[in-house]
Amino acid sequence: MTHRATLRFALVVALLLAGDAAAHDPSAWGGTFRSRDDGASWLPVDAGLFIGGAMALAVSPVDANHLLYATDTRLLRSRNGGRDWTPEAADKLIGPTLAVTFDTTGRGAVASSAAGVFFTDDGKTWSESNTPTGAAPARSIVAGSTTGRFYLAGPRGLYASNDNARSFQRLNESLPETLPSALAVVRGSPDTVLAIFVGSLWMSDDAGTNWREHRTGLPERRLEALDVGPRPRWWAFGADRLYLSEDRGATWRAVGDPLPDGNTSVRGVSVNADGSIVTLTTHRGVVRSQDGGRRWGLVEGALPTHLESAPLVRDPHDATTLYAGFALTPYAEIHRRAEEGNNLLSQIDPVSLAGGVAFLLLLLIGGIVLARRLARAYNGPPHRNGESPP
Repeated sequence: MTHRATLRFALVVALLLAGDAAAHDPSAWGGTFRSRDDGASWLPVDAGLFIGGAMALAVSPVDANHLLYATDTRLLRSRNGGRDWTPEAADKLIGPTLAVTFDTTGRGAVASSAAGVFFTDDGKTWSESNTPTGAAPARSIVAGSTTGRFYLAGPRGLYASNDNARSFQRLNESLPETLPSALAVVRGSPDTVLAIFVGSLWMSDDAGTNWREHRTGLPERRLEALDVGPRPRWWAFGADRLYLSEDRGATWRAVGDPLPDGNTSVRGVSVNADGSIVTLTTHRGVVRSQDGGRRWGLVEGALPTHLESAPLVRDPHDATTLYAGFALTPYAEIHRRAEEGNNLLSQIDPVSLAGGVAFLLLLLIGGIVLARRLARAYNGPPHRNGESPP
């Protein structure tokens, strides 16, 4: 086969592959999906982005169309409900962005990646927070009731800020010094803060100053997810069962029936106002019940049922609107990469960085020189009088 024929063949193959990629089923990718009917049907909000892993999503408290979207590679912002997305703080939030939240005004925000925790007061300029060892990369960040108050779940426990995320301090030393698997805040005066440590529920009624562990009616060290708020009923999920508290977490009782597939890893739970519709994000996808947890079914349709799901967010402006995120790579692996990236970034000094840049430039120059020599060798010496090569 001649050189030109080889090029033509390669071009045809590339076009065929491009056609297949354009027709690729979007449900085969990760990403975030939105439901406007309490989880019955879903549609992607990031079509065309080909997200590998949806890590977190925040809805502005003053504008339902203003979204911040944390992914396995970057932070994105949309001001029209997900129709268009633009990169956010690309020079600061390096690597997977694991957590993001708006402040109470909807203007500022806080996010965390392998590079650290960053904040913005105006949605334009991002700055790095002063965080103690063990706070970053944060898995969850939640705004408190007062302006400037944030709660952060880090690899070594819970942290709080009272200065618009400019700095964070570790909360009560009596708390376990390990990663909370769930963090929830019921805003009030003061805030009620709940966290799950190693499968157990811990709760503070005074904005994180004093804590107590709750076990009455809950599965022993197997709690996984929380759905709490200002309404009288709070919900939790663990050991394949749904649990209900009607006295602000003092006591709990199991409701409904266990999940039909045992040992399901549940990452998020959302229950509608009357307790009839329950939506779960799990390592098997989205699971839903329409009868208060008595019968469960895997939600299919547009959702990627073969991928694990983790983030589950209810729109603060519309109680029937939910967001659920999926990932191609296991979430545990993405978290591990982020934590390792944080450790590596902390060891980089300016001299090492300059040396690395110089090495890459040398490689680039060497590659260009080599490519030119190979091109000359392939074309052969120039021919006289415009003669063609034999």
